[in-house]
Amino acid sequence: MQGELRVDDLPGEALAAARAFHADWIERAEAELGQVEALAIVLPAASYDHRDWRRALARDMARAHAPKRVNVVGGSDSARVAATLAYLAGAPGVTGQYLETDGQERSDPAE
Repeated sequence: MQGELRVDDLPGEALAAARAFHADWIERAEAELGQVEALAIVLPAASYDHRDWRRALARDMARAHAPKRVNVVGGSDSARVAATLAYLAGAPGVTGQYLETDGQERSDPAE
C-alpha cells in the first residue's frame, strides 16, 4: 500500500523551503512510512532551484528506509498529481525519485 503525505505550506525560497520541510515534516514522513510499504510525498510546484533538495530528499529517504519505497511528487495540477500517484502505486520498482508533474516548475534561465 502507498501512503501519501501532502505538504502545502512551504516557503517560496528554496533554502527556506528545505529548512521548513526538515523542521516540520520529516518526522511525519518517517512516521507515515512506518505504516505503509511506500510513501509519496506531495509538494507544491516550485521553481527550478528547489530541485536539488527535493531530489536529495527522495534519494536519501529511499536509501535510509529500503526496502520501503519513497518518492517525491511536485506540482499544482491536481489531475496530473493524481495520475503520477496512481502510476507510482503500481510501479514497485520506482523509488528515490523526484517527479515534477506540471509546467509550474520553471527551468533554470541559464540553461
